[in-house]
Amino acid sequence: QVQVVESGGGPVQAGASLRLSCAASGPTFYNGAVAWFRQAPGKEHEREFVAATVWGGGSARYADSVKGRFTISRDNAKNTVDLQMNSLKPEDTAVYYCAVRLRAAVEITSSAYYYWGQGTQVTVSS
Repeated sequence: QVQVVESGGGPVQAGASLRLSCAASGPTFYNGAVAWFRQAPGKEHEREFVAATVWGGGSARYADSVKGRFTISRDNAKNTVDLQMNSLKPEDTAVYYCAVRLRAAVEITSSAYYYWGQGTQVTVSS
């Protein structure tokens, strides 16, 4: 069983930065892929892909809307996968979810990920 926990959200002003962290338990986590999705207000049935990476290393993948502003990376000391978000915009406001799949391949569709965290709220004001 893999448990996923996100942290690091909060309210910020446009242009600010935030760093989200995703911690997961379970030995098979280290053989899989980790992604960040987000769910914006009014889009309760849509989780938008943000970024993903393979835990064991390899190139990351980003949504066009966040390329150049967001960076996904592993923190080996903390055993987390972090999402560094810079130059935040009001349209980045959403609940951000971390998701894990037990295959070492990045996917951008939410249905490919089996384990999900509870989400962390990011609110960007103009």
